[in-house]
Amino acid sequence: MTEAKTHADHEEAPPGDDDAKPGADIAFPYDRMTVEQFRRRFPRARWSDARKAWFVPGRTASRRIGRWLVELEAEADAHADAKGRDAFAFDPIDSPYLELGKAGFRIRTPYSKTVVDQLHEVPFSRWDGDLRIWHVPFRSYEDLRRQWPDIEAAARRNEPEERRRRAEERKGSEQDIRSRLRSAERKRRRYPLLSHNLPPIGRPVVIAYGIVVFTEISGEPVAPDVVADFYPDVTDDHVWGYWRLPTLEELVRTWPAKMSPDGDTAWWLPTIEELRPARRTARSREARRQARMS
Repeated sequence: MTEAKTHADHEEAPPGDDDAKPGADIAFPYDRMTVEQFRRRFPRARWSDARKAWFVPGRTASRRIGRWLVELEAEADAHADAKGRDAFAFDPIDSPYLELGKAGFRIRTPYSKTVVDQLHEVPFSRWDGDLRIWHVPFRSYEDLRRQWPDIEAAARRNEPEERRRRAEERKGSEQDIRSRLRSAERKRRRYPLLSHNLPPIGRPVVIAYGIVVFTEISGEPVAPDVVADFYPDVTDDHVWGYWRLPTLEELVRTWPAKMSPDGDTAWWLPTIEELRPARRTARSREARRQARMS
């Protein structure tokens, strides 16, 4: 609701007078404490019914109003942080993956896509690549608490010991053998393509493995009976195409398609939703490569 005052409170200048004076307008939802703070900070301000706003006179009014709004936002954040800190003290998260910092929470877990996705849902969370931890301010505690069961479960599943245990349990099983064969096939960096529907060479496209760049269409026919376990829809009309991972520069320069294709297709041009995570992955990959070289 917009601030409204009685005639006695207005002390308003005659209509049109403010237009000739240097100054700036400001309007904000009515709140008694905010109005009191505003009047203390700007004692010469006057309410204008015509503008439905406060007029602050002076050539530096815009700058002074800007500083006051920044301070107001900081106060609101401080209040929200204090509220979140109290909520944590009353009902804390007890976890080896979370520790208390000066400005909020510090979260360190084994890598998990689930953890990353869940923390992206927490407002104001941010990743610190140098310390390899997530920072979450106190004001986001309630959101963090709602996401925490999934975060902790995913972190525990991705502990090195737990991953080794699951690998030992799978060893020698049919699932393990099929997984190893699929991994070996992917390392060949080849993909079956219909001879009458070939992708462009040297341009990022999407296939079942993600975004890739085809470097060669060999023309070599695919033997359906040999690779049916990996590519069940392959036919005698398919030939092998060979691919590599795209560079960050290639992904950045790729103009996104407006939408994904309808129906089944072996390849398509990437949408912005597909390009964004691929660019993040490529950026991390290049950063690791540069770190090894330095």
